[in-house]
Amino acid sequence: MPANTPDPDKAAGGAVQSVDRALQVLEMIGRAGTAGVTELAVELGVHKSTVSRIIGSLEARGFVEQVPDSRKYRIGFTVVRLAGSTTATLDLAKQGQDICNALAAETGETTNLAVLGGADAINVVEAQGSSSVALQTWVGQSTPAHATSSGKALLSGLTTDELRATMPARLQAFTENTITSLSALTANLDIVRERGWAMAEEELEVGLIAVAAPIRDHTGRVVSSLSISGPRYRFAPEDAPQVAAKVMRAATELNERFGYYG
Repeated sequence: MPANTPDPDKAAGGAVQSVDRALQVLEMIGRAGTAGVTELAVELGVHKSTVSRIIGSLEARGFVEQVPDSRKYRIGFTVVRLAGSTTATLDLAKQGQDICNALAAETGETTNLAVLGGADAINVVEAQGSSSVALQTWVGQSTPAHATSSGKALLSGLTTDELRATMPARLQAFTENTITSLSALTANLDIVRERGWAMAEEELEVGLIAVAAPIRDHTGRVVSSLSISGPRYRFAPEDAPQVAAKVMRAATELNERFGYYG
């Protein structure tokens, strides 16, 4: 091989090493919950610039995200989305499907599990009730968090600073009932936290009513939301507390599967 010709084996070895380090970084952040570049570099035994490049690539693809008002990083939504695409492990999608199925059978309405992806709620599990006319699946679809019950349940787990970092100051209106200011959303989320469930009354679509409860992991952090939705002619707003009680009971069962007993 000529002296100036790149060695493909050496190049491949370097690429493999980079992939291995990126996976190590993900594992370290996953174990610690959050971690900064300096501590990751020390644990890996490499220069901070190397870790910064790895973090930059992971962040660009959503595998990690920076904690608001901090120099530390946490696991990003892409990891959650990938986890939700497999049935090989006891993950949110697998555990949640049984819960959604039971709730849909009990109420006759559509149930969903969603996770937060930026300013959107992204549906990862769905079950159609006996009263539902399934024209499409919502799995993998994103909806604006501020205009949906599932999104509000997810946003209720954020601090005020995290909410401001996540949501724009002016929120898009979809109907006359949509919350369009961050201050109004903050007040609404205070109610969600107090009563333990969220409601969207024709805020995304005219005629659509929905309620949702947060799902928490073993640390108490909100990681998902369980929602039920239906048309106003079947699901009257005044019935929301009774429906919410059923959703909260189902959410409690899922919480306990993930080690939260609060």
